[in-house]
Amino acid sequence: MFPTLYAILDPNLKEGLPAKLAKTLAEAGVMLIQLRDKHSTACKVYAEAQELVSVLAPFDVRLIVNDRPDIAVMSGARGVHVGRNDLPVEDARSVCCPPSWVGVSTHNSKQVREADSTSADYIAVGPIFATASKENPDPVVGLEFLHAARQLTRKPLVAIGGITLDSAEAVFQAGADSVAVIRDLAMSCDPAKRARDYMAIAERVCSKLG
Repeated sequence: MFPTLYAILDPNLKEGLPAKLAKTLAEAGVMLIQLRDKHSTACKVYAEAQELVSVLAPFDVRLIVNDRPDIAVMSGARGVHVGRNDLPVEDARSVCCPPSWVGVSTHNSKQVREADSTSADYIAVGPIFATASKENPDPVVGLEFLHAARQLTRKPLVAIGGITLDSAEAVFQAGADSVAVIRDLAMSCDPAKRARDYMAIAERVCSKLG
Protein backbone atom coordinates (compact mmCIF):
# COMPACT_ATOMS: atom_id res chain seq x y z
CA MET A 1 0.00 0.00 0.00
CA PHE A 2 1.26 3.46 -0.90
CA PRO A 3 2.04 5.62 2.16
CA THR A 4 -0.89 7.93 2.89
CA LEU A 5 1.28 10.78 4.16
CA TYR A 6 4.14 12.16 2.09
CA ALA A 7 6.16 14.51 4.27
CA ILE A 8 8.20 17.09 2.37
CA LEU A 9 11.05 18.70 4.26
CA ASP A 10 12.33 22.09 3.19
CA PRO A 11 15.39 23.30 5.16
CA ASN A 12 14.52 26.88 4.23
CA LEU A 13 11.21 26.85 6.11
CA LYS A 14 12.44 26.42 9.65
CA GLU A 15 15.79 26.39 11.42
CA GLY A 16 16.86 22.94 12.53
CA LEU A 17 15.31 21.08 9.64
CA PRO A 18 15.39 18.59 8.15
CA ALA A 19 17.14 15.90 10.23
CA LYS A 20 15.38 16.50 13.54
CA LEU A 21 11.93 16.65 11.96
CA ALA A 22 12.67 13.60 9.81
CA LYS A 23 13.46 11.52 12.89
CA THR A 24 10.35 12.78 14.68
CA LEU A 25 8.14 11.89 11.72
CA ALA A 26 9.74 8.49 11.24
CA GLU A 27 9.12 7.68 14.90
CA ALA A 28 5.47 8.70 14.37
CA GLY A 29 5.10 6.16 11.56
CA VAL A 30 5.65 8.28 8.45
CA MET A 31 6.98 6.03 5.69
CA LEU A 32 7.68 8.48 2.86
CA ILE A 33 9.78 11.65 3.17
CA GLN A 34 11.14 14.02 0.54
CA LEU A 35 14.03 16.43 0.82
CA ARG A 36 13.21 19.56 -1.16
CA ASP A 37 15.87 22.26 -1.15
CA LYS A 38 15.72 24.50 -4.19
CA HIS A 39 17.97 27.26 -2.87
CA SER A 40 21.15 25.53 -1.71
CA THR A 41 24.21 24.41 -3.64
CA ALA A 42 24.50 20.84 -4.87
CA CYS A 43 27.16 20.21 -2.20
CA LYS A 44 24.82 21.31 0.57
CA VAL A 45 21.87 19.31 -0.75
CA TYR A 46 24.11 16.25 -0.99
CA ALA A 47 25.21 16.74 2.63
CA GLU A 48 21.58 17.17 3.73
CA ALA A 49 20.57 14.00 1.91
CA GLN A 50 23.45 12.04 3.44
CA GLU A 51 22.44 13.22 6.90
CA LEU A 52 18.83 12.21 6.33
CA VAL A 53 19.84 8.78 5.05
CA SER A 54 21.86 8.29 8.23
CA VAL A 55 19.07 9.53 10.51
CA LEU A 56 16.45 7.38 8.80
CA ALA A 57 18.59 4.23 8.60
CA PRO A 58 16.95 2.61 11.67
CA PHE A 59 13.48 3.13 10.14
CA ASP A 60 11.78 1.64 7.11
CA VAL A 61 11.33 5.07 5.54
CA ARG A 62 11.74 5.82 1.85
CA LEU A 63 13.69 9.05 1.35
CA ILE A 64 13.10 10.87 -1.93
CA VAL A 65 15.32 13.69 -3.18
CA ASN A 66 13.65 16.47 -5.16
CA ASP A 67 15.01 17.32 -8.62
CA ARG A 68 18.37 15.54 -8.38
CA PRO A 69 18.59 11.85 -9.31
CA ASP A 70 22.38 12.01 -9.09
CA ILE A 71 22.27 13.19 -5.49
CA ALA A 72 19.60 10.62 -4.67
CA VAL A 73 21.83 7.78 -5.87
CA MET A 74 25.08 9.09 -4.40
CA SER A 75 23.55 9.76 -0.99
CA GLY A 76 21.83 6.40 -0.72
CA ALA A 77 18.31 7.82 -0.88
CA ARG A 78 15.59 5.61 -2.32
CA GLY A 79 14.21 7.75 -5.09
CA VAL A 80 13.85 11.07 -6.85
CA HIS A 81 10.97 13.40 -7.63
CA VAL A 82 11.09 15.41 -10.85
CA GLY A 83 9.08 18.45 -11.87
CA ARG A 84 8.12 19.79 -15.26
CA ASN A 85 11.46 21.59 -15.70
CA ASP A 86 13.64 18.73 -14.49
CA LEU A 87 14.85 15.59 -16.25
CA PRO A 88 12.14 13.56 -18.00
CA VAL A 89 10.97 10.53 -16.06
CA GLU A 90 12.79 7.96 -18.17
CA ASP A 91 16.07 9.87 -17.98
CA ALA A 92 15.71 10.08 -14.21
CA ARG A 93 14.90 6.35 -14.19
CA SER A 94 18.13 5.60 -16.03
CA VAL A 95 19.94 7.03 -13.00
CA CYS A 96 17.57 5.87 -10.25
CA CYS A 97 17.02 2.25 -11.18
CA PRO A 98 14.49 0.02 -9.36
CA PRO A 99 13.87 -0.49 -6.52
CA SER A 100 14.37 3.29 -6.31
CA TRP A 101 11.25 5.30 -7.07
CA VAL A 102 10.76 8.07 -9.58
CA GLY A 103 7.86 10.44 -8.97
CA VAL A 104 6.65 13.20 -11.26
CA SER A 105 4.65 16.41 -10.85
CA THR A 106 1.61 17.15 -13.03
CA HIS A 107 -0.74 20.10 -13.29
CA ASN A 108 -3.23 19.20 -16.03
CA SER A 109 -4.88 16.23 -17.72
CA LYS A 110 -2.37 16.08 -20.57
CA GLN A 111 0.50 15.82 -18.13
CA VAL A 112 -1.27 13.13 -16.10
CA ARG A 113 -1.79 11.06 -19.25
CA GLU A 114 1.84 11.50 -20.22
CA ALA A 115 3.00 10.52 -16.73
CA ASP A 116 0.77 7.46 -16.80
CA SER A 117 2.59 6.21 -19.90
CA THR A 118 5.98 6.43 -18.21
CA SER A 119 7.69 4.22 -15.63
CA ALA A 120 6.91 6.73 -12.85
CA ASP A 121 6.08 5.02 -9.58
CA TYR A 122 3.63 7.74 -8.56
CA ILE A 123 2.12 10.93 -9.94
CA ALA A 124 1.84 14.13 -7.94
CA VAL A 125 -1.14 16.36 -8.75
CA GLY A 126 -1.51 19.96 -7.71
CA PRO A 127 -1.60 22.48 -6.34
CA ILE A 128 -4.96 21.34 -5.01
CA PHE A 129 -5.34 24.52 -2.97
CA ALA A 130 -3.43 27.78 -2.78
CA THR A 131 0.01 27.27 -1.29
CA ALA A 132 2.69 29.46 0.23
CA SER A 133 5.38 26.78 0.02
CA LYS A 134 6.46 27.70 -3.52
CA GLU A 135 7.73 31.04 -4.73
CA ASN A 136 5.98 30.75 -8.11
CA PRO A 137 3.19 28.20 -7.70
CA ASP A 138 1.24 26.78 -10.61
CA PRO A 139 -2.46 27.63 -10.89
CA VAL A 140 -4.70 25.86 -8.37
CA VAL A 141 -6.32 22.76 -9.88
CA GLY A 142 -8.83 21.96 -7.13
CA LEU A 143 -10.56 18.79 -6.01
CA GLU A 144 -12.50 18.40 -9.24
CA PHE A 145 -9.31 18.00 -11.20
CA LEU A 146 -7.98 15.52 -8.65
CA HIS A 147 -11.13 13.46 -9.13
CA ALA A 148 -10.67 13.63 -12.91
CA ALA A 149 -7.03 12.62 -12.61
CA ARG A 150 -8.08 9.55 -10.66
CA GLN A 151 -9.94 8.37 -13.75
CA LEU A 152 -6.85 8.75 -15.94
CA THR A 153 -4.39 6.51 -14.11
CA ARG A 154 -4.04 3.56 -11.81
CA LYS A 155 -0.71 4.80 -10.54
CA PRO A 156 -0.70 6.17 -6.98
CA LEU A 157 -1.78 9.81 -6.88
CA VAL A 158 -0.13 12.22 -4.46
CA ALA A 159 -2.13 15.39 -3.86
CA ILE A 160 -0.06 18.46 -3.04
CA GLY A 161 -0.63 22.13 -2.36
CA GLY A 162 -2.16 23.86 0.63
CA ILE A 163 -3.51 20.69 2.23
CA THR A 164 -4.40 20.86 5.93
CA LEU A 165 -6.13 18.61 8.42
CA ASP A 166 -9.39 20.40 7.64
CA SER A 167 -9.18 19.58 3.93
CA ALA A 168 -7.42 16.20 3.99
CA GLU A 169 -10.58 14.10 4.19
CA ALA A 170 -12.04 15.72 1.08
CA VAL A 171 -8.72 15.22 -0.72
CA PHE A 172 -8.68 11.50 0.02
CA GLN A 173 -12.33 11.21 -0.97
CA ALA A 174 -11.53 12.84 -4.31
CA GLY A 175 -9.13 10.03 -5.13
CA ALA A 176 -5.73 10.78 -3.63
CA ASP A 177 -3.71 7.85 -2.36
CA SER A 178 -1.48 10.19 -0.39
CA VAL A 179 -1.28 13.81 0.70
CA ALA A 180 1.99 15.72 0.49
CA VAL A 181 2.36 18.12 3.39
CA ILE A 182 5.12 20.66 3.91
CA ARG A 183 4.33 23.73 5.96
CA ASP A 184 1.61 22.20 8.14
CA LEU A 185 4.11 19.69 9.49
CA ALA A 186 7.16 21.94 9.69
CA MET A 187 5.34 24.69 11.56
CA SER A 188 3.37 22.45 13.91
CA CYS A 189 4.22 22.56 17.61
CA ASP A 190 3.73 18.77 17.62
CA PRO A 191 4.69 17.37 14.19
CA ALA A 192 4.38 13.76 15.34
CA LYS A 193 0.77 14.21 16.42
CA ARG A 194 -0.02 16.19 13.28
CA ALA A 195 1.39 13.37 11.14
CA ARG A 196 -0.61 10.74 13.00
CA ASP A 197 -3.75 12.83 12.55
CA TYR A 198 -3.27 12.88 8.78
CA MET A 199 -2.74 9.14 8.66
CA ALA A 200 -5.81 8.56 10.85
CA ILE A 201 -7.93 10.61 8.44
CA ALA A 202 -6.68 8.47 5.54
CA GLU A 203 -7.50 5.28 7.43
CA ARG A 204 -10.99 6.56 8.24
CA VAL A 205 -11.73 7.49 4.63
CA CYS A 206 -10.35 4.18 3.38
CA SER A 207 -12.59 2.23 5.76
CA LYS A 208 -15.64 4.20 4.57
CA LEU A 209 -14.84 3.60 0.89
CA GLY A 210 -14.40 -0.08 1.56
